[in-house]
Amino acid sequence: MSRMDELDFSKPAGKPAAPAQPPVNLAAALEFFRTSGVAENVDTGTNIFVEDERAGLFSFKSRKMYLLLEGEVNLIAANKLIGVVRAGEIFGEMAAISESPRAATAVAKVPCRLISMDEKGFHAALKAKPDFALTLLGMMINRLRGMLARLPSAAALGEAKKEAKVFDKGLLAALARGLGPTNSARYEKGKTIMTEGQAGAMMYVVLEGRVAVSIQGKVVERVGPGGVLGEMALIDQSPRAATALAETDSVLLTLNRGVFLQLVKTQPEFGVALLAATAERVRFMASR
Repeated sequence: MSRMDELDFSKPAGKPAAPAQPPVNLAAALEFFRTSGVAENVDTGTNIFVEDERAGLFSFKSRKMYLLLEGEVNLIAANKLIGVVRAGEIFGEMAAISESPRAATAVAKVPCRLISMDEKGFHAALKAKPDFALTLLGMMINRLRGMLARLPSAAALGEAKKEAKVFDKGLLAALARGLGPTNSARYEKGKTIMTEGQAGAMMYVVLEGRVAVSIQGKVVERVGPGGVLGEMALIDQSPRAATALAETDSVLLTLNRGVFLQLVKTQPEFGVALLAATAERVRFMASR
C-alpha cells in the first residue's frame, strides 16, 4: 500500500493554511539545492546553457537547473536580451522539470558562483524536501500571469493547447480514494465550474468527462481525465486566470487549499506531476 492510499482527506480540512511564501526564499532555495547540487564557478562570457539545447547523450548540461549565488547572468533568445538573473534567483528549472529544449541562452555577465542540479538530483531533492515544489510552482505561475498580462488580445493565443494528462491512472485513482466521494462534484454539460477574474477557493482534477478552459472567451485548453484546473489561484491566491465550462457531463475531484498544500508537502509525485503540467503551460504561452 502506498502512502497516498493511507491518506484520508474525506474529513473536513479545518482552518485554511496560511498564504504561501514569496516565490523565492533564498534560505529555502539553498537548503534545497545543497541536498544534491554541485557548486560551480564560471567566468565572464561563459555559456551556462544554450538556446534550443536538448537532453541527450551528448548534451549533459541540458537537464540542469541553477541557483545563482554571486554575479549576474544574461538570458538571450533569438539574439535579444530577454532577462537578467541576479544573485539569489533560480534559472533553467524548466529543463529539469520537463523534457523541453532550452528557451534561451544563459551567459555569465560577470564571474559567477552558482549551484547546479541535474534532473536526477532534482527528483532526489524533491523527495527530501517536497514542499519546495510550491516555490517552483509559484515562480512558473508568476511567469504565466506575466505572459497573460502582456497578451494584446485572446486571439493571440491561437489554437487551443492539446489535451494532456497530469496524473496517470494510478495516481488519479489514489487521489480519488484519498479524497473520498464527498470531495467530488458532478457538472452537467455547459455548466460553469469557475469564472475568470473571480476568487478561487478550489482546484479541480477531472475524473470523467471533458472541461473547456477559456481566456477572454477563447478556448485555450481542453482538460480530460487526469487533467487539472484552478491550481494557479490556489497557489498564489490571485483571481482566476480563466473560465472553465463542462464540455460534457463531468465528474471532478475538488481540493481546497489546505488539502492541496498537504498533498504537495507530503507526496512528491503529486508535486512533480503539477510542476510538469505547469511547465507545459509556460511553454505553450511562450510559443504564442
